[in-house]
Amino acid sequence: MLIELNQIDDVCVIRFEGRFNTGFDPEYLRRKADELKQFSCDKVLADFREVPAVGSTGIGFLVAIYSSATKSPDGRFVLVGVQPRVREVLDLTRLSSILPMAGDMASGMAALRGTASAHGQR
Repeated sequence: MLIELNQIDDVCVIRFEGRFNTGFDPEYLRRKADELKQFSCDKVLADFREVPAVGSTGIGFLVAIYSSATKSPDGRFVLVGVQPRVREVLDLTRLSSILPMAGDMASGMAALRGTASAHGQR
């Protein structure tokens, strides 16, 4: 699993690559969460286009990012490019009804900026 963080204007983009399964290095996740906090973004786009599978560790990390981003009154979060197996897990845990999702980066950015619906991928 690779997690890359960058900022595009007022949006923090977190790009995930690889399987995000249980047992993943908790120290690495802690460092990435701390790195994200340093950006101080109210808008977070989680790019899951390159994640074929997710386990409880990945779900926990996503929920933590979502909770952190949406704590502020202007906070927004969107999950982009969810693959079918990841979508199954989100559906089973009912997170698909909570986490805003978009099919691609453009619609995800639009949703964060309030110019489009965040639930573009159903």
